Amino acid sequence: MITIYLKQYNKVVNNADVKLFEELAHDDILWIDLMEPTIKERRVVENYLEINLQTEQQVEEIETTSKYSESENAVICNSNYLTLSGDSFSVDPVSFIITRGVMVSVRSTELRSLTEAAKRLQMNFGSYPTGYHILISVLEVRIDYDADLIEVLVKQITALSKELLVSKRVSTEIIKHINILQENTMLIRESIFDRQRVLSGIQRSIRFPHDVASKITLMIKDVASLINHTDFNSERLDYLQETAMGLMNIEQNNVTKIFTVAAVFFMPPTMIASIYGMNFHNMPELGWKHGYYIALGLMVVSAALSYLYFRWKKWL
Repeated sequence: MITIYLKQYNKVVNNADVKLFEELAHDDILWIDLMEPTIKERRVVENYLEINLQTEQQVEEIETTSKYSESENAVICNSNYLTLSGDSFSVDPVSFIITRGVMVSVRSTELRSLTEAAKRLQMNFGSYPTGYHILISVLEVRIDYDADLIEVLVKQITALSKELLVSKRVSTEIIKHINILQENTMLIRESIFDRQRVLSGIQRSIRFPHDVASKITLMIKDVASLINHTDFNSERLDYLQETAMGLMNIEQNNVTKIFTVAAVFFMPPTMIASIYGMNFHNMPELGWKHGYYIALGLMVVSAALSYLYFRWKKWL
């Protein structure tokens, strides 16, 4: 699907026909948004702007040069965008190319940050005279959304921390939840690092207008603070994991202690039963009329004395 944001007419053309490019000049267009484009749509845009759109493999590369680069006539930015679905995140790669003052975005799914940037553009076309301004707006919205994702994680970590403190036992569900939150924190951190590398490249570029320099500086500071916040969340989750493992060890030690004490309780009765179970002919107790009951009494008394001794020592 192609969506075209026209500059001169302050107009948006959704599901645009590829034949429309035959009628438009480059100065007429601000932004071409391609969502799940067909091969024909990609070729039309490439021929119209005389560029090569990024392949999915190029967008997903992790090298710094693949995140931001400049050619003779274009600026290329690639980034991974996170979307929250349930308790986990999905990663969607997005490619941006700016050439002739026109921004082209290529994506495979609906993204909140691009939708919000499009709303801002439609509300105030005059504030976005070039594709460079639109890209800065998209990055601004994305950083705000990253902050929202971090806030969601903070709430989940706080709730989990309270549950861990209130709960008397550590379940496997709590351990799994901690692992999921650790994975989500790592994904957010990687996503924010993507933004940092793109902004660093933009800050060094001489192609971006001077009127966006202050916004770029502010966004770099915001990204740095978000990275610090994700580091804090990661440390907090590590602490929760250590706490949970400590509680599990305590539970296991208590179980081992119970079995140890029970074994000690039954050692004297077991010894008495073993002695009188030997049945040697010259054992004088074999002739006792009440020997059986005396042996049982000795077993009970020995177990009771063991129990009282452990209570006196405060081992129980």
